[in-house]
Amino acid sequence: MARKPGQSATRTAKCASSYAEAVASELLPWFRRHQRELPWRQSADPYRVWLSEIMLQQTQVVTVIPYFERFVARFPTVTDLAQANEQDVLRLWEGLGYYRRARQLLAAAKVVASEHEGAFPNTLDGLQGLPGIGRYTAGAIASIAYDLPAPILEANTVRLLARLGAIAGDPTSADVQARLWKLAEDLLPHKRCGEFNQALMELGSLVCTPREPKCGECPLRELCAAFQQGRQDELPTPKPKQVFESVREAAVIVEHCGRVYLRQCGAGERWAGLWDFARFAVSAKRGRAFQEELTSKVREQAGLDVQRFEKLTTLKHGVTRFRITLDCYRAECTRPARLKPHSQWVKPTELADMPLSTTGRKLARLLVAQRVESRE
Repeated sequence: MARKPGQSATRTAKCASSYAEAVASELLPWFRRHQRELPWRQSADPYRVWLSEIMLQQTQVVTVIPYFERFVARFPTVTDLAQANEQDVLRLWEGLGYYRRARQLLAAAKVVASEHEGAFPNTLDGLQGLPGIGRYTAGAIASIAYDLPAPILEANTVRLLARLGAIAGDPTSADVQARLWKLAEDLLPHKRCGEFNQALMELGSLVCTPREPKCGECPLRELCAAFQQGRQDELPTPKPKQVFESVREAAVIVEHCGRVYLRQCGAGERWAGLWDFARFAVSAKRGRAFQEELTSKVREQAGLDVQRFEKLTTLKHGVTRFRITLDCYRAECTRPARLKPHSQWVKPTELADMPLSTTGRKLARLLVAQRVESRE
């Protein structure tokens, strides 16, 4: 008997629908039993959903929780945030990294307050029109806050969906991304889309982990193509290993008359908008040549002459693809000059209120501790 035109497509659609229903019927009850009590899940307020999703980008849940709680205590609504000073926002964000997120957060809040009367847009297009909100964040807000049928794709769901559909290939490539987005969309139920998306993220975080996934505890193992094929440990396809570059830098706390020099990092710099001590790359390793390089680069960056370098400590940290060895010094300003724009002298006790980088904060605390010891 000849197959009627469209019969195969209809059967495929029915199969896809049945599969999606099976996934939801297993996943949602699991989520209701196992979901973590997280502060941003206490309501479907789009402001809280948005704030949590921005903070969670490339950051672990356990790290985000105290930041989220402090942030909503200080800025309970998007209107409160829109009226904030950027320095206050950056100070609250300090330590979370990727500070561009904080600046875009403030920019988006201002748009919501001024152009949307303090109410978040309730469409994907409207949400994606806000600074710093891409397809994933818009989908999270739309589904969780408004229960719209919007798919999401982030680190945990990329891993989960790649295994569920046995999707191989570089997960960052356009082709694989398109397949993952399609699967995420196909799996969405007709109702409770926000709960479903949160369940996907939760399962990816707690069970479908990057290494040694807990397949025995997974409610979707019988529906998972990778598990059925024994490929759960090889999917998603690992990204090429990051090649790190070693860099040597120096930070100099320049002091004069009980105050220390700070400069505000400019647009395009590593910590744009934050304040920092004199800091620069160095090439000389030790001895007179190194002292001369420090003196020259402080003069070039800050316009100040310094002397009497005192080694404080060496800090090692990573920023993107760089692995940095940071030698830290105190020095005395011998010839105060008119400061360059976006720089100032501050009392050490005022450093607690200034937004600094993580290493800058460590240096500030070390400086204050040393000054206290010297008075005892």
